[in-house]
Amino acid sequence: MTANLDGPSPSHRSAAVTRVPGRRRRLSFSALGAIPALALAITYATRVAADAHFSAPAPTAFVTDRNGTFLTQAGHISTRPDGGRQVEYGYWPITPPDPVVRATLALEDRRFRWHPGVDPLAVLRAAWQHLRGGHRSGASTLAMQVARMQHPRPRTLWAKAVEAGTAVALTVRYGRAAILEQYLRLAPYGENSHGIAHAARWYFDTPAGDLTPAQAALLCGIPQAPSRLAPRGAGLPRAAARARLALKAAELPAAELAQALAELDHLAPVPAPRRPASLQTVPRLEALARAAGGTRLRATLDLPTQEQVSRMAAAHLAAWKRFGAQQVAVMVVRRGSRAVLVDVTSAGGASQPGGAIDYTTVLRSPGSTLKPFLYALALQRGLIAPQDVLADRPEGAGGIANADHDFLGPLLPRQALANSRNVPATNLLRRLGLAEGFAFLRQLGLHRLDGSPERFGLAMAIGALPTSLERLMRAYATLAEDGMDDDLAWFDGAERDPQRLISADAARLVGRFLSDPMARLPSFPRYGSSEFPFAVALKTGTSLGYRDAWTIAWSRAYLIGVWVGRADAGPMTRLSGARAAAGLAQAVMLWLHGAGRNDLMAGELAAPEGRRETELCPDAACSQRLTEWVDPAVPPRPETGSARLAIVQPEPDSHVWRNPDAPPGLNRLVLRATAAPPIGQIVWLVDGQPVAVGAPDAPLFWRMVPGRHRFQVRLPLQDDASRPVTVVVE
Repeated sequence: MTANLDGPSPSHRSAAVTRVPGRRRRLSFSALGAIPALALAITYATRVAADAHFSAPAPTAFVTDRNGTFLTQAGHISTRPDGGRQVEYGYWPITPPDPVVRATLALEDRRFRWHPGVDPLAVLRAAWQHLRGGHRSGASTLAMQVARMQHPRPRTLWAKAVEAGTAVALTVRYGRAAILEQYLRLAPYGENSHGIAHAARWYFDTPAGDLTPAQAALLCGIPQAPSRLAPRGAGLPRAAARARLALKAAELPAAELAQALAELDHLAPVPAPRRPASLQTVPRLEALARAAGGTRLRATLDLPTQEQVSRMAAAHLAAWKRFGAQQVAVMVVRRGSRAVLVDVTSAGGASQPGGAIDYTTVLRSPGSTLKPFLYALALQRGLIAPQDVLADRPEGAGGIANADHDFLGPLLPRQALANSRNVPATNLLRRLGLAEGFAFLRQLGLHRLDGSPERFGLAMAIGALPTSLERLMRAYATLAEDGMDDDLAWFDGAERDPQRLISADAARLVGRFLSDPMARLPSFPRYGSSEFPFAVALKTGTSLGYRDAWTIAWSRAYLIGVWVGRADAGPMTRLSGARAAAGLAQAVMLWLHGAGRNDLMAGELAAPEGRRETELCPDAACSQRLTEWVDPAVPPRPETGSARLAIVQPEPDSHVWRNPDAPPGLNRLVLRATAAPPIGQIVWLVDGQPVAVGAPDAPLFWRMVPGRHRFQVRLPLQDDASRPVTVVVE
């Protein structure tokens, strides 16, 4: 026999080839089969882990007015399976009361206290019924329903498996008590109500803890089929039948069961709460409620007062329509608390052009309503004092005219503001500086603009800077509350964080200026729409072209704001703030105080502390005497009969630039002064040196010299002198 050195014989090699690869192929197939199973297991575990936590929409607030009358609810906006949007309510956290627990477990999960999140007996029963093809019962436990409500999916075998795994994980992680609370927070109870706490309020207007066993059983049966079992209308008999099953399964004592069944025979939910049809401020309330959080919020609005003011606004609007007015907005705020009692967003509602717009928030030209804040800032900065004289003259007006196209001459700040003169206001802004004035108005919340104030220029003082009625109300509340700024309050219990923006002294002075009927002469007549039988500070405003008419007024008790205008921001026919808005503000203020125009009521707005009352003459002839509150630390003005001197031009602390291309003789500064009572001569001093003698009402032309200069006038051979005025010449 010859040995085979090359290895096995061909037959042996063939046998080896057919045996070893076969075993490897079988091992490969097993490994390949395990990979999908492993991937599926990983996917399943990942999905369950991702879902195994509690989540719920934020609680939606049930909003009432200050008297407890339902206004609205701030619903949760969700997406339907078809991609549309729907509003859902509720999701209130709850510690469930015993009747609710018994009824829920009796209907939804009888072995809840024993299974780990999945009920094996219920699963077997459901499978057996499925195989037999008979009546099918659900196998979902409360934990599985929580998993499905938190992460809804199409009803597939995979989804059911994920729900089961998630239910077990949730039970292990949070415990059974938390599972029950989460279910009772999320479950649907019909009419877009979610959670037993909200449903108790929605259907029975009662806290869940006060539900009777019959009421609890009626509500706890709804989640099985919310659209069919909602207990108002046709769903009530079906809900009652299911409630009887719950009561009988709850193992109540016989007497308690009989009482609950008897109650159920006559049980009916209260009528569904409906928001007042005329209340157009609902979107604002809902947005504020979402931001505030909570389940039940009491708004500061007073619905009867709101409805009365709405009727008054509609009546006044009807009278103004022939002058082109289309819309009216009114706000009323309680002094002290800053609680918003009335928010009429558009009188006449949708029946008027643009009726769906909230005109308390629309930005419009405020006319002269910003002037009081510039006066307050100037008083606070010491740029003016109550006894100073401001010039209402065409010289130095910068092309700005008054609304009546006239000039009243020298005026005290009280008169200049009460008469709403444009020239003194713009001169004040010039002295304050555009940047400082712009920043101060922003600090008050009157605008949120950035950038350069030069785009508005001096016209910022007379309406070029847009704002809204709501912003004006907040800023005027700062004036009315002694300079303390804070948000308007829309809900009871709102947190307060007052900040001082204006000194109490300046705020009270401005309030006294605006509450003096005599100071409004001659621009506003006595006994008109700006006068009251009690102390009221009032400021009107009219935008260019009569597009907007405004009035803001405050008494010791209320702050009222009125806007009149058009939806298209077009012009009206000479409807000014004094002619239109002030009349409505007056009517509302008198109604709130329960007073008539001719009633006599004592009281004045608070006087500034530390000041003394003094009579002043604003003009040289002393044609009118005004009572003013002056600082005793400032040397008093000369008594009537001796001369009072004041420089009215140039403005204090002003900068003047020479024209380098003009001859030196033409670079001149105009100097003007006033004296009361009339006198023959005054002496002009520049840097302490006399430079000219002349009549007080005669202008002096001083050749400008670069540098900082101090101007003053005095009487010849006497010590009476004016306050000095400093000017920088560049």
